[in-house]
Amino acid sequence: MPTVTQVKSKNGANHAQRETLRSLGLRRIGQSVEVKDNEQIRGMLHRVRHLVKVDG
Repeated sequence: MPTVTQVKSKNGANHAQRETLRSLGLRRIGQSVEVKDNEQIRGMLHRVRHLVKVDG
């Protein structure tokens, strides 16, 4: 399962991007979560790709 880490602040992001981070379970910079690899998660990661780093 891929690990997603928030690397940039959500300040300045639009509402949809902030809600996407919340749905992924990310609350603060440096926090990491493991997510399933499916189409819905890939779409969410694409929406916030400038705020997160994906490993795995």
